[in-house]
Amino acid sequence: MATILSIETATEVCSVAIHQSGKIVALQSLFLEKSHAGSLAVLIDQLLKNTHTAPHALDAIAVSAGPGSYTGLRIGISTAKGLCFTLEKPLISVGTLEAMAAGFQPYNLHHHRICPMLDARRMEVYCILAQSDGATLSPVEAKVIDAHSFNEELALSPITFLGNGAEKCLEVIKHENAHFINGVDTSAAHLGMLAYNKYRHGEFENLANFEPKYLKEFQSNKPIKS
Repeated sequence: MATILSIETATEVCSVAIHQSGKIVALQSLFLEKSHAGSLAVLIDQLLKNTHTAPHALDAIAVSAGPGSYTGLRIGISTAKGLCFTLEKPLISVGTLEAMAAGFQPYNLHHHRICPMLDARRMEVYCILAQSDGATLSPVEAKVIDAHSFNEELALSPITFLGNGAEKCLEVIKHENAHFINGVDTSAAHLGMLAYNKYRHGEFENLANFEPKYLKEFQSNKPIKS
């Protein structure tokens, strides 16, 4: 039995979970923007205490690899790396959008293709296209959304759009085969099964070299000089 701690900080949701052989044991989540730096270590400590899990009893640490918030990803991955170094445990990375697709798959009652989307500011999103069973059909991309987006894919069969990036696309993508689901957030609960599959196959990251999948360069707002 493999016990894996999963960490998700790619969006405004900060969450951690314990999975045993891919099945979730416990989840701690905080829905508070810009709280990751001060909250992540506390959530992990609470989770381990609530599940009576000693840190050294963990078999691996899994982390959401992106895309997503530059700062959030840095915090999550730095924390995961620190735990792996300290506990001498392997690091497993799981794509943020792939985890969303896998997490939504059991609730996809209409068996539509799935398009998880993360807000990338303005009318741009990070997205993938996945089958109804969660298997990915297209690589992760940063996509500017307009009235013609996904027209070719939607002409073939329905697609369910979900995630915080899908909310701003609702008034733009008007195809009859386009369906939108609100309230689907990123969660460490969705990382567990994918992380367990990687654990069984020994798919671990190099702690020294692993970096988040940003897709875009970090942009900071420079103060305007008066």
